[in-house]
Amino acid sequence: MILQFSLTVPEAKAVIAKAAASLPEVKKAFKSGRIFLKGGTTVSKFAEELVGIELGICGRVSPLGTKGPRHIKLDAPHSIVIENGEVRNVDDFEEEEVLKLGRDDVFVIGANAIDVNGNAAIMAGSALGGNPGKILGGLMAEGVQILILAGLEKLIPIDISSAVKACGRKKIDISFGMAVGLIPIIGKLITEQIAIEILAEVKCTVIGKGGICGAEGATTMVVEGDKSEVKKIFDIINNVKGSMHSGSEKSMLECIKSGPGCGDDLACIYKKGSLLLFD
Repeated sequence: MILQFSLTVPEAKAVIAKAAASLPEVKKAFKSGRIFLKGGTTVSKFAEELVGIELGICGRVSPLGTKGPRHIKLDAPHSIVIENGEVRNVDDFEEEEVLKLGRDDVFVIGANAIDVNGNAAIMAGSALGGNPGKILGGLMAEGVQILILAGLEKLIPIDISSAVKACGRKKIDISFGMAVGLIPIIGKLITEQIAIEILAEVKCTVIGKGGICGAEGATTMVVEGDKSEVKKIFDIINNVKGSMHSGSEKSMLECIKSGPGCGDDLACIYKKGSLLLFD
């Protein structure tokens, strides 16, 4: 049997979250270990799937560019640890919590860019990448299992290493929003295509990208397999239809202040330390 469907970006995040939650390593860590979740809209959807809460969202890309949150103090934790099924806010001591992670524990993060080779990277708009930037390199050296949850709207037309070389916070002369660099991440990447093949014994093929009327960035796919397996995917797609972005309400508001690295409703341009506003 063959099924065709399209997923909007938020719907794809819901499918990714569902697939990630079903992984054996996640189930094991949830029952008797630790799962560290570093906030982002896809990881927030994963947090909803696991423990029914939304995370606070920090950086984001909006029509105004690469932006931060409007409120420095978020209304929900950005990073949490789930230990033996219990949730803890770890925003103020991420390094300490990462050091506690063992080989059977899981670290979950999103990405701002992925390439066709399965490589990924996150944008960094703070010095040294803020707290995530300070822990990622050491985390990968610890041998902890890392899950990267990222939709195919993050797929870039070049390899990650070329993208990393092209950008950098101190390299950019003019930026709409924050000037950012990229931090590469190595881990197990789960896109909506991979998620579908985790959730059922089917072959999933992407046949189109993009759309209109709210389907901008959407993924159109064809799934092939036994009728019972395809039916599983049909039911999952039916259930995620209409899904919205995940993230705590206050944290979803973007920065509107004028200043280096911020933006307002005109267009915030940051050029070598001077703020220029263009009507």
